[in-house]
Amino acid sequence: MNDLKTLTEKMHDKSLYLPVGEQFELEQLKRLDMVFEYNSLKPSMIEQRRKLLKEMFAEFGEDSYVETPFFSNWGGKHVHFGNGVYANYNLTLVDDTHIYVGDKTMFGPGVTVATAGHPVLPELREEYFQFNAPVRIGRRCWIGAGVIILPGVTVGDDSVIGAGSVVTKDVPERVVAAGNPCRVLRPINEKDREYYFKELKIPDELSERLK
Repeated sequence: MNDLKTLTEKMHDKSLYLPVGEQFELEQLKRLDMVFEYNSLKPSMIEQRRKLLKEMFAEFGEDSYVETPFFSNWGGKHVHFGNGVYANYNLTLVDDTHIYVGDKTMFGPGVTVATAGHPVLPELREEYFQFNAPVRIGRRCWIGAGVIILPGVTVGDDSVIGAGSVVTKDVPERVVAAGNPCRVLRPINEKDREYYFKELKIPDELSERLK
């Protein structure tokens, strides 16, 4: 049976399900209309944008901001942003189930975070079955431009995901990771307290603040 209640349960417990049903589809269309409305607001309409995002998202923390255009399967209904989260242009959140993002995390342009997947078996895909697995991104992470984060992945606090990476497995906290598939390159270390980009040094006044 594929009624709304059963669908809602299956959306969040990794079950296979068919994303169909009149109430289900009407609710999703309503959420997509909110995304359209958000993308239609002028950048200068800061208060209106923030108010709408708080209506759209499951949680939207203080001082968080999402550039337009922004895309989301469920209009942020299953998205939980902490405080001070910044999302650059063309963030796509496939939020068929929950996406959790910690405080002060930043998204570069063109990032995709996907919670929905489809079975490898073509006979099941032919019938449009799908499943969802939540994504968790820690606090103070930097998700570089063009990164794709796949269903079920956790990214630990303070980690950096390099531009263009495809994240298929969990990433531990406080590391730099990159590639396709994404892998850990190194820990964040003492050199990162001295240099912010290649051989460019952090100014002394900032270094003192970080001690």
